[in-house]
Amino acid sequence: MIKQDATDHRQLHIESYQADLVVVGGGLSGTCCAITAARAGIQVILVQDRPVLGGNSSSEVRLWVLGATSHMGNNNRWAREGGVIDEILLENTYRNPEGNPVIFDTVLLEKVMLEPNIRLLLNTAVFDVTKSNSRTISSVKAFCSQNGTLYELSAPLFCDASGDGVIAFGAGAAFRMGAESTTEFGEKFAPSTEYGELLGHSIYFYTKDTGKQVRFVPPAYALQDITQIPRYRRFTAKEQGCQLWWLEYGGRLDTVHDTETIKWELWKVVYGVWHYIKNSGNFPEADTMTLEWVGTIPGKRESRRFEGDYMICQQDIVEQRTHYDAVAFGGWSIDLHPADGVFSEKPGCNQWHSKGIYQIPYRCLYSRNITNLFIAGRIISATHVAFGSTRVMGTSAYGAQVVGMAAALCHKSQLLPHQLAAVDHIKVLQNELQKVGQYIPGFKLKDPKDLVQNAQISASSEFILTELPADGEWFVLHDSAAQLIPLRAGTAIPEIVTWVNASTDTELVVELRCSGKATNHTPEIILSRQNIHLQSGRQSIHVNFNVSVEEDIYVFICFLKNSQIEMCYSNVRISGVLSAFNKTNPAVSNYGKQQPVEDLGVDAFEFWCPDRRPNGKNIAMQISPGIALFSVANVRNGITRPTNQPNAWIADLTDERPTLSLEWPDIQTIRKIELSFDTDFDHPLETVLMHHPETIMPFCVQNFSLCNDRNERLYEKQGNYQTRHTIQFATPIHTRQLKLHLQKSHQMVAVSLMEIRCYQ
Repeated sequence: MIKQDATDHRQLHIESYQADLVVVGGGLSGTCCAITAARAGIQVILVQDRPVLGGNSSSEVRLWVLGATSHMGNNNRWAREGGVIDEILLENTYRNPEGNPVIFDTVLLEKVMLEPNIRLLLNTAVFDVTKSNSRTISSVKAFCSQNGTLYELSAPLFCDASGDGVIAFGAGAAFRMGAESTTEFGEKFAPSTEYGELLGHSIYFYTKDTGKQVRFVPPAYALQDITQIPRYRRFTAKEQGCQLWWLEYGGRLDTVHDTETIKWELWKVVYGVWHYIKNSGNFPEADTMTLEWVGTIPGKRESRRFEGDYMICQQDIVEQRTHYDAVAFGGWSIDLHPADGVFSEKPGCNQWHSKGIYQIPYRCLYSRNITNLFIAGRIISATHVAFGSTRVMGTSAYGAQVVGMAAALCHKSQLLPHQLAAVDHIKVLQNELQKVGQYIPGFKLKDPKDLVQNAQISASSEFILTELPADGEWFVLHDSAAQLIPLRAGTAIPEIVTWVNASTDTELVVELRCSGKATNHTPEIILSRQNIHLQSGRQSIHVNFNVSVEEDIYVFICFLKNSQIEMCYSNVRISGVLSAFNKTNPAVSNYGKQQPVEDLGVDAFEFWCPDRRPNGKNIAMQISPGIALFSVANVRNGITRPTNQPNAWIADLTDERPTLSLEWPDIQTIRKIELSFDTDFDHPLETVLMHHPETIMPFCVQNFSLCNDRNERLYEKQGNYQTRHTIQFATPIHTRQLKLHLQKSHQMVAVSLMEIRCYQ
């Protein structure tokens, strides 16, 4: 029993904690930052003002996680983000292919809970900042309403991933809010004041069919006149959740301090929309449906953006500018929304894509005037226009992983964030990031400590692309189709034989295309074109372009649309080889071609995108001479995904249990081995609503084992589904040889390995 006499005043319960890094904000960005830093060996405090992690991706908001892959609706091939965010998305797909947001909560919480170097404070809001001088944060104060505790958190380094920049703002960090003028950065897409200043908030709802009649009586605050929403005719009884992303409001208000006002307006909209669907009589299929869930906090898009030593702008994205300090990449469209949101007469968004992914510099990830403050998530140093692309969660989390690793390096070398931007330090940061799966466009991992670099490598077989057998279904060329194949510089285009079925005498146009930039996959340059006359019926066709390529690149064998022609799919799937189609995907403003009607500083080009599995098969063809770009040497080339080359060792399709051997002239002492598998970086892995056809990517090797030079089994793994796998020996092994035994998982998918590294 506790009994206390009356008193004039009592102090809150206070707890003080110290760490190497305090991360404020437990959205996807803060979570990935904290995990990356903790795994790099430093002590982290992760502070989240909500009961779960994930922010806009959590069950409280339920927005799907997307980044450069853009629903597979752009030309960014193999562009899913790597590292911790990749690990989280693969884990969620394995456990939760149905896209249940509550399960995604558990995935994030488990990932953090399993890290011994992270102290997690949920339901804890930071509200005050203490500084040791005008440019240095010493501590922050936070309050947890659930346990009535006041926390005092101190560290030499801080990361603000709070979305609104709560500690950056309190510390006096330079920031911006709203759109820059066209003249400041020369951005032609900078919006006018008539278009708006800010992107608004959204609240979503879920529905459920109960199988019996359900009525709905709207609350008094529900919107009564649905015509106040100019796009109300777009509503259906089928769409729910973030499929209705355009239920947006608040862009003309203060999106920090007016959030509660915005929330009430969005509730008014949501319940008014459901009232319309249920009670207008226009949706009889909704008669047995009920509201299952309505968000109670809005998902925020934009508020403050904080200034770093560099501010990424439109030209960085569209021109794909290179930066010495590139540490991450983006690839979502420049996606700006009208400030009036759902009440605007304008379209819900205005998206413009670049021809490929773009680099994000490290100098965008720390404050230019608060010396020990990193910034992560949507608040990084970007103009309003560039923010339209960098703001999405996959991209935000990817940049936040950089902050986690940078904080660890700063701690180790006693550096401040801006000091790490020096060329020599950046090279270390880039290497350390690549070691943990962070792909950086234009960079290769160069690790002198990797024993594989000095090993003799051999394999039981190597794949040569001579045929994609015609064993699949036939499809009509309603849309232009293309097969992507990789070629080495100076190589002549091989002769192609494929099969067609013409319903009448007609003509098939075949084009050979490539990108203007070797690492892009926008087929904008026509290298050759052939018109092939077909007679009615099934027949083979021979295509010989008689040209060569000048650099390592993917080429597109394009078959232009003709609804009188069928072609044949192949059931064989190969890492780094895929088909693409000139189709539309209105969800990401892909209407087959991007064609600006005025000078907005963006390019015109066509979209050629793969189909999602279980579709997305290759086009059947024979290739002569065969393409031999899948050798075992690729496992140490420093790139762990297809780019302008496959960058994978692939075993022959008939090799059921392929092996890869590493041999050294002398005995090696090995403590750790890193493996990278192909988990199909072209597949977006959206976290909610969209169902995935499998729980493990078909290219991923699930079962493997490792033996030494005495053929003793050192390690075995069953059921792998992750990109990266680390083998850590409690006691170092001593051997002249390592043999990796890989087991084929799917009959029609060749075994592949992207990378192997070994360390003493």
